[in-house]
Amino acid sequence: MLRWSRRPPLLRRPLGWLTGRQQSVKDGVLALVLTVLAFVPTLSQIGAQIGDLPDHPSSPLSIGLTLAQTLPLTVRTRRPAACLTVVGCAFAVHQALGCPATFGTVGLYLALYSAGAHQVSFRRALAAAASTGYAVLAVVLHHLGSPQRIPDYLAFSLVLAGVWAVGSGVRRRRAEEAERRRLAAEVAAAAERARIARELHDVVTHHVTAMVVQADAAQFLLTSAPERAGDSLTAVSDTGRRALTELRYLLGVLEATGQSASASASADRAPTLGKVGDLVAQARMSGQPVEFTERGEWRAQSVDVELAAYRVVQEALTNAMKHAVGQRTRVLVQHGDEHIEIEVATEGSAPSSASSPAARKVGRGGGRGLTGLRERVRMLDGELVAGPRPDGGFRVRAVIPTQPAQE
Repeated sequence: MLRWSRRPPLLRRPLGWLTGRQQSVKDGVLALVLTVLAFVPTLSQIGAQIGDLPDHPSSPLSIGLTLAQTLPLTVRTRRPAACLTVVGCAFAVHQALGCPATFGTVGLYLALYSAGAHQVSFRRALAAAASTGYAVLAVVLHHLGSPQRIPDYLAFSLVLAGVWAVGSGVRRRRAEEAERRRLAAEVAAAAERARIARELHDVVTHHVTAMVVQADAAQFLLTSAPERAGDSLTAVSDTGRRALTELRYLLGVLEATGQSASASASADRAPTLGKVGDLVAQARMSGQPVEFTERGEWRAQSVDVELAAYRVVQEALTNAMKHAVGQRTRVLVQHGDEHIEIEVATEGSAPSSASSPAARKVGRGGGRGLTGLRERVRMLDGELVAGPRPDGGFRVRAVIPTQPAQE
């Protein structure tokens, strides 16, 4: 099977070398190539010609004017206004003196395109100056006996304006693309900040709440049952260690990129659905009566699903310890073929659990924890519902589609 290359073999290596170079190097190469082609006789009739005055013999002045229309292109992207000024003046003098036609006059088109594409400030002033200069050149050529008429000058001006417009269109598209990239970066940064805030909230709030409850219990036991105070203080210490472990994991994920992030996420210390029992044990040590039931066959899931399920249980137990201390709490994790269903229900009378300011805030879903959970579960095409129970208490229920972990 024959394959045709778009680039001739002789040009493939030079073009490949040029592609990776800085723009200033590319401009220098363009100016050099145009300078060489400007002195090729067979190309002399190709270019920007408007005067049609009788040709004069080639002279050092005509050669200098030709070079003045090609060499300034070395700064066409860095100094587009200066490039257009020099090239435009050289072109005007070249036409007014009737110098021999040359391919180097193409530099006028390139300078106009570069000014439209790369000039940032004083664009209108530059365009007005270029238009005025062209009008003066047309008047001078007419007085010098040029056979061109007004329609000819207008047609040539439209060509020049079209070249400028093409450059302006390229500049506009570049600006729009840069703005899209900037907005996309801002959205990504905001989403990352929100994700970090959710993770910190889930880790810090849960463990700090447990430590406060356990410390309060230890303080009470110091006077009522001193022999049991040591267990509460041990629970505080264990909870603090768990908090440090999760914070180290979180910082490791935030610092990692690419495969490192995946490796960190799959580490043994990462919060997963299989470690829900630790959350239940921690809540029990804090004095919260918790019943834990797990149904169905457990299968390893993706990191996002495992972490979302873990956070749902963690936040629900945190709210139970904050707003329903000592109330019976049931945790149900049901593994299905297509989704994981999690339900955390806390018992309690309606007046004590639903009418307090804190409970009303949680019931409305206005807290950062439940709001972040809804966003996390929604990103996985799941659903989370939280609200007061008809018979009193509070319930959090989440349905998360399964995403089996890849081998």
